[in-house]
Amino acid sequence: MTEVISVKFKNNSKVYFFDPNGVTAEKGQPVIVETSKGPEYAECVEGNHGVDDATVVPPLRPVLRVATEADTKRADLNRQKETEAFSICQEKIAKHGIDMKLVDVEYSFDGSKIIFFFTSDGRVDFRELVKDLASVFKTRIELRQIGIRDEARMLGGLGICGRPFCCAQFLDDFQPVSIKMAKTQGLSLNPTKISGTCGRLMCCLKYEQAAYEELVKNVPKVDSFVQTANGKGSVVDVNLLRGTMRVRLEDTVDPTIKTFEASEVEVLGGKAKRAEYLALKAEGKGDPIQPRRLVDARLTAEAKARAEATAGEAKREPSHPASGEKQPSQSQRSRGRRGRGGSKPPAAQADAPQEKKPPQRAEGEKKPSGGNPQRRHKRGHGGPRPRNENPPTGTPRE
Repeated sequence: MTEVISVKFKNNSKVYFFDPNGVTAEKGQPVIVETSKGPEYAECVEGNHGVDDATVVPPLRPVLRVATEADTKRADLNRQKETEAFSICQEKIAKHGIDMKLVDVEYSFDGSKIIFFFTSDGRVDFRELVKDLASVFKTRIELRQIGIRDEARMLGGLGICGRPFCCAQFLDDFQPVSIKMAKTQGLSLNPTKISGTCGRLMCCLKYEQAAYEELVKNVPKVDSFVQTANGKGSVVDVNLLRGTMRVRLEDTVDPTIKTFEASEVEVLGGKAKRAEYLALKAEGKGDPIQPRRLVDARLTAEAKARAEATAGEAKREPSHPASGEKQPSQSQRSRGRRGRGGSKPPAAQADAPQEKKPPQRAEGEKKPSGGNPQRRHKRGHGGPRPRNENPPTGTPRE
């Protein structure tokens, strides 16, 4: 465990950890902390507390002190300067005719740098603008381009739900949101209904996505061909939260839509299975498509019947040796089961055909070459093609 102090900066809902460095702070107190840009004025959101070492990103910078009255006055003065710098920068942007929207201005705590945040559709050449701003404020100027979501976080506001923006309240980072999440949750795909004030998909679509993904696994999809207690039908609508679905029954004269629980139906297939069912039904072949559980039950019953029949036949066949015949011992039965490597029974050895031995050759006699010489010649062996020893009558011999 590592002892830290949690702080939050202006226009940023993300919480940062700092080393207490011997300082004791309480929630709501302003503090001065050391950052990569120098000392900064921040607000303590949680006093001294311990966190897991895995959540701490090194290096852990220290808290310099609890803000004094002089520090608070200086911070308030910087806020006033930011308002003036915002109006001046807007005038300069209009003067240079640059296509950019100024969002916010931030003074560093010691006044050594001013950061201007803006949005733009593309890249902007603001070199002349920086020169004009530096000549006015006599300090270091930085222009930083941000995204449209960052603009909503900085400015704040109310969403379509009536609550403040999530990104301005508690979100640390922006999570990726896709249109697939809206489809999974059964929401309208109208952009005006699933988009936030920033014009992007609402961040809250990500909150319940994991729960909806689990619910989708327990119910059939729309257009699935299912078996119900009232017959077969197609799913026309699904309520994920209630676990129910509306099914259009196919076995009735007039198409009827009824509501069923997810546990009351069984999926037979999709649109192709429904088309197959309707085609076979039109030909008058009855109901050839059966639910999987019925098919499995029928196959299980047939397998069980075959197993019982095989067991009955095995019981009826005599397994004892005839009277007067000697029963083989356990070792002989084991050798007979092994097959490979075991010796043959005496009767089998007596009845086995004798192997033919090759004829003996006299001394000095060469071993005859095996196989047909003409066949060897066809296989590519060297040497001249052998002559025919018995040529047909009337054919001159070579």
